[in-house]
Amino acid sequence: MDNRTILSRFAAAAFAGASFFATTAAFAGEVTIWCWDPNFNVAIMKEAGERYTAKHPETTFNIVDFAKADVEQKLQTALSSGTTDALPDIVLIEDYGAQKYLQSFPGAFAEMSGTVDYSGFAPYKVQLMTVDGKVYGMPFDSGVTGFYYRKDYLEQAGFKPADVQDITWDRFIEIGKQVEEKTGKKMMGLDITDAGFTRILMQSAGQWYFDAEGNLSIENNTALKAALETQQKILQAGVYKPSSGWSDWVGSFTSGDVATVTTGVWITGTVKAQADQSGKWGVAPIPSLGIEGATHASNLGGSSWYVLESSAEKAEAIAFLNETYAKDIDFYQKILTERGAVGSLLAARTGEAYMKADEFFGGETVWQNFSDWLSKVPPVNYGIFTNEVDTAVTAHLPSLAQGANIDEVLKQIQSQAEGQIQ
Repeated sequence: MDNRTILSRFAAAAFAGASFFATTAAFAGEVTIWCWDPNFNVAIMKEAGERYTAKHPETTFNIVDFAKADVEQKLQTALSSGTTDALPDIVLIEDYGAQKYLQSFPGAFAEMSGTVDYSGFAPYKVQLMTVDGKVYGMPFDSGVTGFYYRKDYLEQAGFKPADVQDITWDRFIEIGKQVEEKTGKKMMGLDITDAGFTRILMQSAGQWYFDAEGNLSIENNTALKAALETQQKILQAGVYKPSSGWSDWVGSFTSGDVATVTTGVWITGTVKAQADQSGKWGVAPIPSLGIEGATHASNLGGSSWYVLESSAEKAEAIAFLNETYAKDIDFYQKILTERGAVGSLLAARTGEAYMKADEFFGGETVWQNFSDWLSKVPPVNYGIFTNEVDTAVTAHLPSLAQGANIDEVLKQIQSQAEGQIQ
């Protein structure tokens, strides 16, 4: 079954029979926006709306806060049924799901290529919202990754910050063994039922579950193979603390039980919430896989804004996003300071907030570092079935600890994934 057939079935059947609650039609000059997370996305969009309204008082905003799953269900149901009058003007879509929406519902989202200067954004963010050379979204927050480490633990084990700059994962394991020997602390927390770590490792080497054309690529995927081999080495070396679920994983480093964290920049606020640990943390580029194409930059998470083609306020919605998210450097300083949001606009790094030293991290200019790594994140094709393939990957991660043959694991993932996306 080819991708076009799969996509047509997805579009026709998505959430068939699900009840849909229509929203009130927007008034003239009112832009309706759907998003989730009142303390992050919603709050940031309210700030953007207030800035735009100050210059364009005739425009108002109706920002609707739903749970993320509700946004996705309502959007898919409406697009499948063709009930476009119930859709908002702007909707937030997680980056991993962008291609599924864009390819499953061609013509549903407004092209912005002719209006927005995409050369100013991180390349990987632009690629994930591009179909047939046309760009459909406004890049928003990034999940650019960092390697957070406890300087005090590493120092006790005889290491300096310079010793963890631009290292490989093999070196990470060597350091981890010595850290545990000298401090009794594990090197990292790891939940083997979550493929997030796999995604970080794989994208850092410029590959994904799908090739550039969107075809499933598992068995001969050198980056995925190296990612699984690395996780197997970490598991067998025992330099990790097993975690079960989000809260347990977060607790592994907030409690001081582990020496490092490798994840998206959005975790910074959680790390800094531990006031008694101020001055004890540092941030470095993530370790590399040590294979051809490997880098020290990657991504986990992130989302972007999309305008519906059916919107009566389409032109206004695009103008608003373009004026605020593509040009307002001061806006990015404020959402960084108040919300810890690292945007995808590369010029934002010239602002005061990005250049400011952070005393929690010993005076490091961490935001400047993250914005530098942001420009180096390898672009990949997230495809339309990332979540489905994740299920196949996580089903086989536990076997790595028992020494499973990686080539056999890749074959099994390939077979399971093929069954799940047909």
